[in-house]
Amino acid sequence: MAAEEIKELCQSHNIPVELIQCRVNEIETYMDGVHLICTTARVDRSFGDIPLVHGMPFVSGVGIEALQNKILTILQG
Repeated sequence: MAAEEIKELCQSHNIPVELIQCRVNEIETYMDGVHLICTTARVDRSFGDIPLVHGMPFVSGVGIEALQNKILTILQG
């Protein structure tokens, strides 16, 4: 669900996107070239310089606009 929301958000703002959906314990496997990590699970660590956002608003519906703005700010640099 969060992955699809991010895909649609990026497409609507003409931001090229390649999504990888994985488990939290697999994130380090896919970190090469990553610009953003979005997780709906609780993660209490960082992944170097890669921004981490919590995607629960995409699941709960609360705070979606703020999360979308945060994602756009990160990806548009």
